[in-house]
Amino acid sequence: MLTIRRDLVDAIIAHARRDHPDEACGVIAGPAGSDRPERFIPMINAARSPTFYEFDSMDLLRLYKEMDERDEEPVVIYHSHTDTEAYPSRTDVAYASEPNAHYVLVSDAIEGETQFRSFRIVDGEVTEEEVKIIDGE
Repeated sequence: MLTIRRDLVDAIIAHARRDHPDEACGVIAGPAGSDRPERFIPMINAARSPTFYEFDSMDLLRLYKEMDERDEEPVVIYHSHTDTEAYPSRTDVAYASEPNAHYVLVSDAIEGETQFRSFRIVDGEVTEEEVKIIDGE
């Protein structure tokens, strides 16, 4: 189960709407080993695409260096789908390389309702998990 603060959920949704029609992407880092998302880090979709996202390799290198210095890890890796439901595509599954991360997808494409869903992706296996949204810090 992903337990996440409401302000972080709101930040992901706002980022997705701001970058529309391109897919938005980013990370929420947390203390290593904690499974606690804390620090919102919006990234630039280097692909600039409505159907695909890609982290810029230099931005990603800087991010991992910064997380190492802060004793953090990527707890949530998120992106948006602009024209399909919030479910990992084959490409999303192929690029999922953090077995401990929660992969969050957000979409406004289905029935005008915002979908906010979380998945674990390990060795190509996709498992949806419950999302518990909490208030406060």
